[in-house]
Amino acid sequence: MNEQEATVHPSRLELFAGFFQIGMAGFGGVMPHARRALVEKYCWFTEKEFIDLLGLGQFLPGPNVGNIAIVAGARFHGWIGSVLALTGLFLAPFVIVLLLASLYRYYDDSVVLNRALAAVAAAAAGLLLATALKMVVKLERRAWVMAMLGLTFVAIFWLRLPLLGILAVLTPVSLGLGWYALRKESKQ
Repeated sequence: MNEQEATVHPSRLELFAGFFQIGMAGFGGVMPHARRALVEKYCWFTEKEFIDLLGLGQFLPGPNVGNIAIVAGARFHGWIGSVLALTGLFLAPFVIVLLLASLYRYYDDSVVLNRALAAVAAAAAGLLLATALKMVVKLERRAWVMAMLGLTFVAIFWLRLPLLGILAVLTPVSLGLGWYALRKESKQ
């Protein structure tokens, strides 16, 4: 999809229903479903806009996709849109998890259940990895962007630094590098 295709402006009902469907499809991790729905299915955002939203969602406290729902809702319908998108996203999972939690209380020592949960966790990791790879492919191929990607990966995966510390250091560095690159391009 090219960058001009994300021009769809959903109604309030479409916004609620879209995020409700994302929440319902999000078994094993909602991020892959959110990206596919918001970028490919509904065309509410371009790939770049989604990556920017995800970056913001990860920077802010709270669940990433919940933050995306709030920003997306506000973009299309102000604070009412935020409430509708967030409610749509969490309504079904809230009810389902509430029911499953009451059942899990009685069957938490089941070997079959614990093995099934391990399999579901592996599938969720695979979905998340596939989504991350799709997003990396769409990143700008600039040295500073790739450097930020690499630094973030090393800080989290190998050094196991705390996320808030990584954000506190790399966010201003990334903003500074982006500003510098923009100034350099405008001079040419």
